[in-house]
Amino acid sequence: MLLQVERLDVYYGAVHALKGVTLCAEAGEIVTLIGANGAGKTTLLRTISGVIPSRSGRVTFEGRDITRLPAHDIVGLGISQAPEGRLVFANLTVEDNLELGAYRRKDRPGISKDREEVFRLFPRLRERRRQSAGTLSGGEQQMLAIGRALMSRPRLLLLDEPSLGLAPLLVREIFRTVREINQRGVTVLLVEQNAHMALSIAGRGYVLETGHVRLEDRAERLLQNDEVRRAYLGG
Repeated sequence: MLLQVERLDVYYGAVHALKGVTLCAEAGEIVTLIGANGAGKTTLLRTISGVIPSRSGRVTFEGRDITRLPAHDIVGLGISQAPEGRLVFANLTVEDNLELGAYRRKDRPGISKDREEVFRLFPRLRERRRQSAGTLSGGEQQMLAIGRALMSRPRLLLLDEPSLGLAPLLVREIFRTVREINQRGVTVLLVEQNAHMALSIAGRGYVLETGHVRLEDRAERLLQNDEVRRAYLGG
């Protein structure tokens, strides 16, 4: 098992944000997390990344306990995140943002090769490589956030709301690219409001509800689940 989350409890002060959450992701999978705003999806990704500490429970990656590791060490082990809201460095160029994604690496030829691969995945970033990231459109910033995350050569990519605020055509383009990234061997844990789109590319899914796992199943079964259809798929 590539990633295992076991009985994770996370608090914000007195607020119990994650309540005994357990999930897993096998190498090569796309696993999606769906749920309403405030369900704990982003908190879960940030806890896996080492950005938010857990009160109890355990996160293991490739059999290693990473629960108490600092975030930069977790990146070094092969977990990278494209955060909600993109959080690109607005005053830096596209190229500089990508360079920062590889900040732990010293292999210059490999970094150049991976940058070219990001430009192949997202041709618009090549066209804008010397532009400040703050001048990019929302869709281009999302491409940059994903590209920056890929620059650390992750084996597990955490994607938080990649379609948020994007036009439908761009959403389809982003999801096509996510599938391509996965086909190259990168495992993806995807948090997404667009439940239908997320479940259509995932192998398995979890439904988070007020901090706990409400449902877990194969993605195609969740798409047919009446409860899921009513709550997240519009009927």
